[in-house]
Amino acid sequence: MQQDLLGSPHRQHLNGANGNGAMNGAALRRVLPRGRRPHVCVVGAGVSGLRCADVLLQAGMRVTILEARNRYGGRLCQALHQGHLVDLGPNWIHGTEDNPILDLAKETGTITHAWDGRQCVYNQQGEQLSEQVAAEAEETIWSIIGDAMAYSREHSASIPASKSLLDYIKEKTQGMYLNEKSDEKRRELLHRVAEMWGAFVGSPVESQSLKFFWLEECIDGENLFVAGTYKKILDKIAKPAVEGAEIKYEQLVKRIISGTNEEDSTVKVELADGQTLEFDEVVITTPLGWLKRNKEAFEPPLPQRLTEAIDSIGYGCLDKFYVVFPTAFWNEAAALAPVSNGADIPTNARNSVPNTTATTQPLRQPSHVESQNYHYPGFTQWTAPTYAPTTNPEAWSQECVNMAALPAPTAHPTLLFYTFGATSQHLASLLADEANPHAPRPATSAKLLAFFEPYYSRLPGYEAGAPACAPLSVLPTAWAIDPLAGYGSYCNFQTGAERADQDVETLRQGVPHRRLWFAGEHTASFLALGTVTGAYWSGEGVGRSLVRAYGGEGEK
Repeated sequence: MQQDLLGSPHRQHLNGANGNGAMNGAALRRVLPRGRRPHVCVVGAGVSGLRCADVLLQAGMRVTILEARNRYGGRLCQALHQGHLVDLGPNWIHGTEDNPILDLAKETGTITHAWDGRQCVYNQQGEQLSEQVAAEAEETIWSIIGDAMAYSREHSASIPASKSLLDYIKEKTQGMYLNEKSDEKRRELLHRVAEMWGAFVGSPVESQSLKFFWLEECIDGENLFVAGTYKKILDKIAKPAVEGAEIKYEQLVKRIISGTNEEDSTVKVELADGQTLEFDEVVITTPLGWLKRNKEAFEPPLPQRLTEAIDSIGYGCLDKFYVVFPTAFWNEAAALAPVSNGADIPTNARNSVPNTTATTQPLRQPSHVESQNYHYPGFTQWTAPTYAPTTNPEAWSQECVNMAALPAPTAHPTLLFYTFGATSQHLASLLADEANPHAPRPATSAKLLAFFEPYYSRLPGYEAGAPACAPLSVLPTAWAIDPLAGYGSYCNFQTGAERADQDVETLRQGVPHRRLWFAGEHTASFLALGTVTGAYWSGEGVGRSLVRAYGGEGEK
């Protein structure tokens, strides 16, 4: 039965720009010789490439996927660490309203988790703030972020390109606490808490464009942590391509040679091993960071406007470090103390601000804390630490997720640290000489753990020298030194951008008259940029456009 993929309002937006928009630039292809199916090359076996292949295969097309790694999934992948399967890529499902990734999670029985919103914050001296103070600071910042999102959406055209989200936050906080003692100290705390926005987009808050902050908005609903990892969801997405497409692993694309008009009927793809393959169409799903560094791979050069778009859209540097302990000593200590029922902690702003790319702290979570949650909070921030001058002389703020607070059977004694920007770059430099950055040598692991020790050592229950408090190992995701990931992860929108929305649309459009198409989280709908859902929809949109270009009607 024909399935109408345009039924969703989010998909209408996506296909209007990526699908139908691309079709407007490409007339129907010439009829192929009788019996010959269009042969489409998909560069990259990530979520967008796999979903695109699925749509094309259902339309009867021949699909070859060229993947430089020895596996499918791209940045969505897992690793087994100390007996626990963990995600090296995304941890979240961004929004629950009309989200196909959530549908896949339910279909595959993947366990997800909605955090209770509790958070622990340490000040610059390493002292834990009261739960009330921490919650008030966080709530105030999220309320301002909600205002910033609305202001950006309504006034984008008039906002200077140089203005950042941090500029807006400082303006809003300037008039706060004026009649109270230590008002400057309280405002400073708000600014420190706001710094952790960088973990949402992989770049510092002071470089987040206010003009295009609205592009960070996500699908409505909760942000769910994928407690059971993305493995079963990924395998489900990949199954049609694995069964129906030709997947060539460890094939690095070096050059893509296309014609300049519709009369040129094929595209040549040159591989690093010297092979040259020919296709009717090529879909490029490589990360934005790879495109930024490999624009010369296209011959002739890409159109100037497309090159400008690739250069203009920001690219983050988000990495994660799983630090595993023999036991969750912080949870055991917290279980001995009563937990607030949340009655005196403000939560309203979490339910009213627009949903954003929640890489760490979730929005729109339950507005209360159940009394049975006798565990350490799900999130901890160490703001501008001045007590680690040797390992962190710049006093970069840190944040971690308490994996021991996940639901059974997914919980394990692990602290998941999110790093971004300069912190990621610094830690990446320690891993630069590792043959396998995901399993660093003991000396490198010791350096990484020394970096994080000033923070986890302040958690409740920590005793220096106690075996239970000595980490077993650390697992880095290492995207910042991964050339296939483009030395980073996730698109974002930086100060200085003049037409970021048009840049995304230009990438969505691709170059159909040269038989070149682009997909990935950086080409997604304006409500899913930088997310797994966005990558999924982008591949779907390009697939539908190609089917229509050959006279088909879409997916069955």
